Amino acid sequence: GKAGKFMTKKIILDCDPGHDDALAMMLAVASPKIELLAVTTSAGNQTPDKTLNNAMRMLKLLGREDIPIAGGNRTPLVKPLETAGEVHGESGLDGYPLPEPDFQPVDLTAIELIAKMLNESSTPVTLVVTGPMTNAALFLRVYPELAKAKIDQIVYMGGAMGLGNWQPSVEFNIFVDPEAAKIVMNFGIPLVMAPLNVTHQAQILKPEIEALKQIKNPVGQAFYGLLSFFERYHENPKWGFQGAPLHDPCTIAWLIEPEMFQTEKMNVDVETTGELTRGETVCDYYQLTSKPQNTEVMLGINRQRFIEMIMEALHSFD
Repeated sequence: GKAGKFMTKKIILDCDPGHDDALAMMLAVASPKIELLAVTTSAGNQTPDKTLNNAMRMLKLLGREDIPIAGGNRTPLVKPLETAGEVHGESGLDGYPLPEPDFQPVDLTAIELIAKMLNESSTPVTLVVTGPMTNAALFLRVYPELAKAKIDQIVYMGGAMGLGNWQPSVEFNIFVDPEAAKIVMNFGIPLVMAPLNVTHQAQILKPEIEALKQIKNPVGQAFYGLLSFFERYHENPKWGFQGAPLHDPCTIAWLIEPEMFQTEKMNVDVETTGELTRGETVCDYYQLTSKPQNTEVMLGINRQRFIEMIMEALHSFD
């Protein structure tokens, strides 16, 4: 009914799949609370052709070839592209033979597709960014008025308050394009951040990955293979993990069920010149600057509920 409709959150997913991006896409498609208007892809976890192909293979697997998709940035704004092949494998989505897409991306760039979707929407849209922020930054630079009129918030996975995963204090998505992140964070649209502080708590444990084997539909089977591969990188004892951190799905889980998370409002900005810290997200937890509290930062998660949500979503494809 009407109440249900009102709950629906319209989103555009800008991603670089990526095992955890793929899981975020699955959650968005499965949830009745989310309307996935479009998918755009950036270079990050893998090269731009691979991330676009992976996003298309995911839409094919999920039976949503109707969702328009466009490829975006080929390189970060300033620095050369660095990818995460050691985490996500040669294809960027190693671990399961996904179906090959039998459809085409739309004949637009990522930022043109975002503009088209925003123009066509009568209600505000949330931009969800689970890769580097290059497309988001370019969009804000090219279409600033449209962004202010139609984007209600930008929810992103990236950064860390403290410990990084790519440099000592730097998380990978922000590391890939610090200048883009700086543009997005200082633009003035409300931000919601899923940093490593929360995503490292959002682990799927080995027995929980094993349990996916029992989900007999093709989506469940695919994620059993994908997450089994993804988990291997995270077995290195240096991380202290018991399973694999599911970074990107925290963005979608927050949109579906924000009560699953503990958050704090604060200013977040990005270091772009530091010799040791380029790409570090500087989180003003104690309000030591007079900068605006531009970001709602996720710091805690109900892990049990998060895993339940993923299981329920996978079963929805039965």
